[in-house]
Amino acid sequence: MGYEGEAIVPIVREFERLHPEIDVQLQQMPVLSAHEKLLTAFAGDSLPDVTPIGNTWIPEFAELDALEPLDAEIKATAGFGVNDFYPSAWDSGVIDGKTYAVPWYVETRLPFYRTDLLREAGITKPPANWREWSTALAAIKRMVGPKRYAILLPVNEYEPLLNLAIQQDEPLLRDGGRYGNFRSAGFKRTLAFYKEIFDNNWAPKVANTAISNVWDEFGNGYYTFYINGPWNIAEFKKRLPPELAKSWMTMPLPGPDGPGASVAGGTSFVVFRTSKHKAAAWKLIAYLSRPEVQVKFHGITGNLPSRRSPWEAKSLADDPYARAYRIQLERARPTPKVPEWERIATELRVIGEQLANDRLTVDEAAAELDRRADKILEKRRWMLAHRVTAGAQP
Repeated sequence: MGYEGEAIVPIVREFERLHPEIDVQLQQMPVLSAHEKLLTAFAGDSLPDVTPIGNTWIPEFAELDALEPLDAEIKATAGFGVNDFYPSAWDSGVIDGKTYAVPWYVETRLPFYRTDLLREAGITKPPANWREWSTALAAIKRMVGPKRYAILLPVNEYEPLLNLAIQQDEPLLRDGGRYGNFRSAGFKRTLAFYKEIFDNNWAPKVANTAISNVWDEFGNGYYTFYINGPWNIAEFKKRLPPELAKSWMTMPLPGPDGPGASVAGGTSFVVFRTSKHKAAAWKLIAYLSRPEVQVKFHGITGNLPSRRSPWEAKSLADDPYARAYRIQLERARPTPKVPEWERIATELRVIGEQLANDRLTVDEAAAELDRRADKILEKRRWMLAHRVTAGAQP
């Protein structure tokens, strides 16, 4: 999908050279239409043999019984190194004890920040918990005045709120993904912290469409913290002026009481059950999962490896901006493994925006999220309640 579909070509051709008995036919898909195209292919019995899909799509295609379990192939492949993969990335592909996906590249979100502005505000080290972060945000706001801000949290993006929420001990959904768990004490604590940021005017109440260029505004000091993914490392290096080259850095995401968790994102390989070339598909996955191949792919795309060992390569080990992501990935967690999760995440964005604009209280926002999530999960509850046990009499 997307740029990766172009970048993978020379690596696939090298795989074909090593495996002359296998011919890989590569089809590129636009990212925005890939999900719909794959569902259409499932309905028309024309799915490809193997493809990388977003980690949040895995539960949906597993529920459709479209994916081939890969446990036997993994066990039979010498030196595959399951323990070398980041646990959260690997866990994203495990549904009900079966492994349906192998992580290809990973991402999570954490703060980019202006080191110079933090020092000017009197903050001597990056905050490690929410209390320290609040102190830093307040100090920066006092320093920059009414027309600039301490942090950018676009109100039309759910990811910053989700990353704060996944740090809590309570799950986001309860009873096996049958109901929302947004009225839990932990999630309310997240909502309260999120609302505090906007109530104190530490963040502007704007959508990302109101920011003409996030890199320029970061460089202009319009905000000091910006939570985003690893793809922006290359963008900031390229777009910030030379005089600011040593004035920014990345940092692990602060948690409620110490270094916090974050969402395990990224893309994983799956083999579709209808494939007539499962053995060849697995050989391709195994090759693309090799540490040295992941290093090569990172060099082409900047995408972060899903395994730990590739991070010892010089290109990653010597990159100070990637270091925080390496730390953060050890604490990343997968999102709830239900097909409906992306719809629930959309509601998280809607309610988060209403909370930021003071149209809902914390209690009202939590209750409304539970109501909307429970409505979305209604069909799931019915299906689970009516699922016939194998061998049972109707």
